[in-house]
Amino acid sequence: MSTPRTPDPGLLVISVLSADWDGFWPVVGAELEQRFGPFDSSEEFAFDETDYYNDELGAPITRRLIAFDELRPLDELADIKLWTNAVEQRFAADGRRRFNLDPGFLTLQRLVLATGKNFSHRIYLRDGIWADLTLIWQRGHWVDFPWTFPDYAGEAMKTRLTKLRLSYKNKRSKPQT
Repeated sequence: MSTPRTPDPGLLVISVLSADWDGFWPVVGAELEQRFGPFDSSEEFAFDETDYYNDELGAPITRRLIAFDELRPLDELADIKLWTNAVEQRFAADGRRRFNLDPGFLTLQRLVLATGKNFSHRIYLRDGIWADLTLIWQRGHWVDFPWTFPDYAGEAMKTRLTKLRLSYKNKRSKPQT
């Protein structure tokens, strides 16, 4: 018999996509910090593996990957996704989002993203939110799946996530305040 236990908290990571950073980032960055605490942000980097968001967000789209200082309980993922969806809608113009916020949790074993779309490999959480097992850490590197989004399957993203995983590992070894 397995004995249920609360898992270690995860590193909240949010991927932010936009073609118009000046139009929203200072305000939205401050809202993210107010809601989830201080964070580190990557530089902007190209999002060019797909044109899926171009009609809605414009082009060229770039991404920032942000990781929050405070580790969070994994069962907050649905709440976080619902909150980020509300922020996207609040800043929408003419029925179109100006940016896309994709939250997920990084742990030593995996990267799980939140989504509102069902698919065969996704696990339902609640309130229309699903958990997408995007990558797993195995034998010292990230392993992707046939369903992993191309941008997350690329080496540039995996390199960034490896650095965040090391940061997460270091945070776990220090007492949280």
